[in-house]
Amino acid sequence: MFEFYELYQIFFPLYRRHREYFYDWCEIGSVYGAPADCIWGGGRVGEGNHDPQEVLALMQEYGISARLTFSNSLLRQEHLLDKKCNALCEVFAKKGQNGVIVHSDLLLEYLKINYPELYFVSSTTKVLTDFQLFMKEVNREDFLYAVPDFRLNKSFDKWKILSQSQKDKVEFLCNECCWFGCTDRKSCYETVSRKNLGEDCPEHHCAAPDAGSGYRFSKAMENPGFISIDDIKNVYLPMGFSNFKIEGRGLGSALILEFLLYYMTKPEYHIHIREKIYLDNMLDLF
Repeated sequence: MFEFYELYQIFFPLYRRHREYFYDWCEIGSVYGAPADCIWGGGRVGEGNHDPQEVLALMQEYGISARLTFSNSLLRQEHLLDKKCNALCEVFAKKGQNGVIVHSDLLLEYLKINYPELYFVSSTTKVLTDFQLFMKEVNREDFLYAVPDFRLNKSFDKWKILSQSQKDKVEFLCNECCWFGCTDRKSCYETVSRKNLGEDCPEHHCAAPDAGSGYRFSKAMENPGFISIDDIKNVYLPMGFSNFKIEGRGLGSALILEFLLYYMTKPEYHIHIREKIYLDNMLDLF
């Protein structure tokens, strides 16, 4: 929300005015993120500092739920009184149906008491690769949604036995690029949590075979956990699942646009969206 505000400021009006450009089965349910220097932040080190009131106003104008990504896994009691994070929660709780993506149960209990207007999402940063452990998250009344680890995405024999109310709470992460065989994902997220807390900690060095190339959408598409457009239409929707999440914080506006084109836009209209956005000199894609 805060990092790509300028992109969404252009994209949302296109989505409203030219609905024919987009798949009719696809809706924007929410946009997520956290500003820089939020100690409750997790998943990625926060980027972007756009004014929260303007961000929230844009989301409300287009009827989109705003989710604060407060998935730091290492919070302690003293961190709960952070002024910046509390101020953000106060603003988001007062306007519309907004939520928080959360990892820490300590933070969850605090938010439930102090900001009951917000809804809560169980974060994929919990790295729950055991299906039964993930189902415990789904079955918790605290959460409106739960995001599984991407390595559970294709466990169709297990997903098909869920009740419809359980299916409605599952939100699949579609385009993860992380190595499918990674065993360090949890420690990677913990390093991010320490950085957001301002702790002096060593860098996490990814052990993936091609870690040096960084995120590549083409590489994500080859991941065994990748969820394609065809998968959504022909597998997940017929099974009764309807919530899908696109990752992309820290990757840059140009790549976010490619995700929006792939997942939301009919191929014959990709060039129309690109032209309208690239020719708008308000947006710097580089």
